[in-house]
Amino acid sequence: MANLKEVRNRITSVSSTQQITKAMKMVSAAKLKRATNAILQLRPYANKLRDILADVSASVEGSNSPFTVDREPNKVLIVVVSSNRGLAGAFNANVIKATNNLIFNKYAEQHAKGNLSIIGIGKKGYDFYSKRNFNVVANHSDLYSDLNFGSVSVVTEFIMEQFKEGNFDRVEVVYNRFKNAAVQELTAEQILPLLPAEENKQHTHKAKIEAEVDYIIEPSKEKIIEELIPKAIKIQLYKAVLDSNASEHGARMTAMDKATENAGDLIKSLKLSYNQARQAAITTELTEIVSGAAALSNG
Repeated sequence: MANLKEVRNRITSVSSTQQITKAMKMVSAAKLKRATNAILQLRPYANKLRDILADVSASVEGSNSPFTVDREPNKVLIVVVSSNRGLAGAFNANVIKATNNLIFNKYAEQHAKGNLSIIGIGKKGYDFYSKRNFNVVANHSDLYSDLNFGSVSVVTEFIMEQFKEGNFDRVEVVYNRFKNAAVQELTAEQILPLLPAEENKQHTHKAKIEAEVDYIIEPSKEKIIEELIPKAIKIQLYKAVLDSNASEHGARMTAMDKATENAGDLIKSLKLSYNQARQAAITTELTEIVSGAAALSNG
């Protein structure tokens, strides 16, 4: 009987857990819809801004912007975009793993000299590196409470100012790029100095072959470039945070769906064990009754 009570308690406990995971899945699904809409609406704008910047820059000899100065990367800043909460599968672990790979391989020399700094966007990434005595210069876990372009721009402006003053020579951001609810692509992007990527050059070249694009620019190409570069950098980091936000909800929804499914399988197994134990107990009681009756009749 003690064994039956223990199995009953486990069934009740797992059923309660299943209700929680099911509710968390539904909440994440609702949040994922909003987060997906946000990133899908921003991407075309960000891509077009990048293309315009590449097109206009190609026709201008050099740039006077301090954000395009390519210095020797003696001092490096890595922006780690994670989440504030767990229960999202390997979402945060993968970001930390990718960041560690960047630190101990690409920037091992800078790290050894103490010239590598970290900014945490998301509590999980910040906690991991602050507890391990990395040089964490800022924590912006509060961004997710009211995620918008203005709040992320404050972080970007701080980074741009530090780069401009020479406190950092290179800035990279590590985040999960949203592909769909079940798939997130780990991405490490250089946001400073702003350099035209090879794929952007190829895309621009292809576009010029297919159709000549002649922008009417006022007041001048140089002035437009100086205005576009800071905006492009802000958009790049904002897009990374939106990507990570959508990826987090997708990863949590998938994890909670799997947890709910596993809880259901466990409940089935426990109920089978309960029924088997109950049948065994009834059989034992019947055997004892029969044996007792036989003993009385023989007596």
